[in-house]
Amino acid sequence: MSHPTIPLSLDELRELSLWTADCAERALPVFEAVAPDDRRPRDAIEAVREFGAGGNRTKAIRTGAFGALKAAGEMVDPAAEAAARAAVGAAGSAYLHPFAAATQVKHIVAAAQYAAYALELVSGEQADGDAVIRWAIERVPATVREVLARYPDGSAGRGRLGELHRRLESALRQPSTS
Repeated sequence: MSHPTIPLSLDELRELSLWTADCAERALPVFEAVAPDDRRPRDAIEAVREFGAGGNRTKAIRTGAFGALKAAGEMVDPAAEAAARAAVGAAGSAYLHPFAAATQVKHIVAAAQYAAYALELVSGEQADGDAVIRWAIERVPATVREVLARYPDGSAGRGRLGELHRRLESALRQPSTS
């Protein structure tokens, strides 16, 4: 199935990448508390932040994403796994494809969604996940809202992760109040 192409600039991807790096970084201490010597999620975030700051989309971003994904798969602790997946989401944002496909929305929201889930799992309180979602919404650049508006509604999935996705995506599709 072929999807229509969406206009998407490198500068827009850079702004998205910086925001997703900020979101994923919120959960990094959760991962590092469980695996203090494992730099893979941190490396993924640092690589995408370098791109966001004007660097090239290099192999380091993909390597970081795959490393963080492997780290997530090795975690027994679900909160640490979610934190590593937030780093995967941040690195993946640099590779948002300009295709009008619902699956692409995860490249935009995954870092914040998984960071919220990680912090919620640590405390056992949904309010902590909700607070991360609010934090992400308050700090989202207008450019990220504009990019998301070009895509069809995302595929949120089920359960609490799906709920976090839906809440974040819905809020980002609303006009900014600031």
